[in-house]
Amino acid sequence: MRNMFFLALLLAVAGGTTALPAAKAPAAPKPGVAIIAYYAGNDTGFRQYPTEKLTHIIYSFLHLKGATFAFDKPQDQATVAALVALKTQHPQLKVMLSLGGWTGCETCSQVFATEQGRTEFAASVKQVLAATHTDGIDLDWEYPAIAGPPGHRFTPEDRHNFTLLVQALRTALGSTYEISFAAGGFPGYLKNSVEWATVMPLVNRVNLMSYDLVNGYSTTTGHHTPLYSTSKQIPSIDNGVRFLDSVGVAPGKVVIGAAFYARVFDGVASANQGLYQAGKFKKTFDYQNFADSLSAARGFATHWDAVAQAPYAYSPGRQEFASFDDEKSIRLKTKYARDKHLGGIMFWELTGDKPRHGLLDAMYQAAR
Repeated sequence: MRNMFFLALLLAVAGGTTALPAAKAPAAPKPGVAIIAYYAGNDTGFRQYPTEKLTHIIYSFLHLKGATFAFDKPQDQATVAALVALKTQHPQLKVMLSLGGWTGCETCSQVFATEQGRTEFAASVKQVLAATHTDGIDLDWEYPAIAGPPGHRFTPEDRHNFTLLVQALRTALGSTYEISFAAGGFPGYLKNSVEWATVMPLVNRVNLMSYDLVNGYSTTTGHHTPLYSTSKQIPSIDNGVRFLDSVGVAPGKVVIGAAFYARVFDGVASANQGLYQAGKFKKTFDYQNFADSLSAARGFATHWDAVAQAPYAYSPGRQEFASFDDEKSIRLKTKYARDKHLGGIMFWELTGDKPRHGLLDAMYQAAR
């Protein structure tokens, strides 16, 4: 029955041409700093956090089922229903649904390469958003036109197909629903994955993933979520924001990213307290576990890079290096968003925080 529904939609809206009709562009966000949380927990985990301090929660993730936008299991729908129920207490809150994730967009290149796939997907998004009473979609395709997870297809045509996908979504959703997308914060993505001048007028915001800039594939340590570039490391929040400004993206549609987790490398020599040294990625752990995992008892000392405006820690005995955000770096990032008149700040991921007196609290105070 569902296939017949989508076939009817396709016959009704497909015009036989590649370019979709232009839709009314959403207005840039109002002045102020949005605070956006990605959430990958269950239907109760968010209740211990101060969700009244958020403007958006993005539930992560839904995936493609064929060419349709689909929940993986009924429990995910229950979680979204519980998040939507928060809106009765916090009228300012918007709940959005995210497609994909690091390993969650394996067939995106194939599906979004065809007009039929894009149109069917857009129609299914509208149906899901209406059924769940959610406020929009966040696209987390990692990555159009450049390599993402090993084995996932990518082609140069992905770049334009991403534009056509956003056009299809805006045409299907009208101006009622929000559209955002998660963008890699590194130069390869920024320069090659998105047709910025065409895409940005149709979306409400771009969420710059200005974390994992040093990641699980890196063989040299560095800051995984720095505010500023250094002579040893170009990718940073400021570098990404400057690029977007250079291609004409409105500041009010740019949201920068923060990390509520650390990345740890081992086999790291002690020179420069382990910063910019050879190493092998070992693990991540959440901010709520920092007091134990980065403790002096484990041999760690915490340092501050005044150029990058980022903390890091090193344990000589364990030869381990850790990169992360803390309350100071979060406040500075939020102030940066305010000073630059950006759309806001987002973070991955809510359940990594301490329930009280955590990074979200620091972000909220700095945003006021």
